[in-house]
Formats: sequence, structure tokens, C-alpha cells
Amino acid sequence: MQRKAVLRRRRVLPGIAMLTAVMAGLAGLTGCTSGNGVGDDTDSKAGDSSPAPAPAGKYRSLPAPCRAADGKRLKAMLPAADSLTDVQRTQLYAGTADTSYDGDRHVGCRWTAQTPEETRLLSVGFERVVSYDRTLMSDDDNARQVYVRRLTDAHLPFPGPSPSPTTGTTTSPAPSAPPAASAPPPTGQSPSPGTGSPSAPPPELGSRVIEGLGTEAFLEDKLSAAGASAAQARTVRIVFRTSNVIVTVEYSVQPALPGTVPASPETQDKARQLAQALVERFNN
Repeated sequence: MQRKAVLRRRRVLPGIAMLTAVMAGLAGLTGCTSGNGVGDDTDSKAGDSSPAPAPAGKYRSLPAPCRAADGKRLKAMLPAADSLTDVQRTQLYAGTADTSYDGDRHVGCRWTAQTPEETRLLSVGFERVVSYDRTLMSDDDNARQVYVRRLTDAHLPFPGPSPSPTTGTTTSPAPSAPPAASAPPPTGQSPSPGTGSPSAPPPELGSRVIEGLGTEAFLEDKLSAAGASAAQARTVRIVFRTSNVIVTVEYSVQPALPGTVPASPETQDKARQLAQALVERFNN
């Protein structure tokens, strides 16, 4: 029995030794590199076909919205009543921050100014758009999709190339009608200066896509319906995108007396000046 056990061990040991030698040779081949010490990493990366993620958006945080506009500009857009105390004026121009659960994603501020002649409202909102999977879409591309949805909701056409004039054809202008002859003044009288048609109201500029404001921008100009006892309010809303941040400026003017209509050019100009100042703040 002992002789058989010895013979059995002699048969097994050479097999184990051979298997050990083979495994050592394979380990030596696996450990070979090209001499730069990164052989394993190169082999693993060569088979990785996942796309590289797009870079993050330009902006990682948002400014404080209630301090976005300087005091001089706020006073021009929101004149305070003479009856206000210094404390009340300070509170007026300090604004009221919107409720936000993520200050790095969405913040806003609102101001209200009332005088015997009118009520003015102003709001500023900042939204930082983030793509949760930048292998599929960058932050900027995601922000552009959000902007386009808002442009569509405003029923404004997406800006495109201007159509080129038709070549080879010319159009002659239609002949204009001769001016109507005015009746001469009665004998012995000369026309009095200053008489004539009353001055026309300021033009309505309307809603439109605007250029030169951030990456892309549009403006909405809405006038509320006229009523017997309520004056018409004009609200101008400007939305622009700069990289992965979308900014909304809304400015409303409502006179106290019915029949008084806020001028479109003046209201739009004040809102656009504030929007341009916000663009410059982001660029600095």
C-alpha cells in the first residue's frame, strides 16, 4: 500500500510542475509591454468606443438677481412716489427675490413701483440649463432647445436667411396719386400756423426676433384690452440666451387713467437697455 501511494505521488508531481511552468510562461507574455509602462491601459482604452462627453456650459453659477440692475437704471424704470420715506424707497429698489430651491439653476427678482399716475412692474429671471448626459447633448445645445421652445410659445418665426431678390426682373414703382389740392384761404385771410391734423401717436414696434443681444433673443410687446374703467397696460418681455443661461426681462407699465396708452418705443427701449446691461455683466 505504501509503495502504491509513493508511485501515485510521483505521477502527480510532474503534472503539477508542468502546469506551473505553463502558467508562468503565460504570465510572462501577459506582462510584456512596449517599454512605456502603459501597456495594459492602452489595450483597455483601444476597445472603448463610448463617445467623449461634450464640455460643460460656460456658466457654472448665476448672479444674484436682485442686484443684477444698478440703482440708477432701476430708478429710471421704476420712479417712486414722492410720498415714500427713505426706508420705503430702499425697500422698493431692493426688490423681492423669487422662491428658489436651487440657486445655481433658477433665480429671479421682482420690483413694484406705484405713483398716482401709473404702476410699473419689473422682473428679472435667470435659468442655467444643464444637460444630464453630455455624451448625447451639450449644455449649450440643451439651452438652445429651451430657448426655441419659448420662441415657439411666443408665436414668433424662427429666424432664417433673408430671401434674395429675384434676379432678372425689375418692378416699376406704382405711380403715386397727385396730392389733393387744398382750398385757398378766404380772401384777406392767411392760413394760421399750428392748425392741421393732430400729432400721430408713437408707432407700435410689435413683437419680433432681435439681433445683437446675447447669442439669440426675441421681444414680446403686448397691450392689454381697453376697458371702460381700466387703463391699458403694456408689457414688454425680452428673452435672450447667452451660452447655457437663459435670461428673461419683463417690464410692465399701467397708467391710472383710462385712455392713456404707454408708448411702445419708450417701454421697449427701457427693457432692452436693461437686457443689454445684463449681457455685458455675463460677458465680464
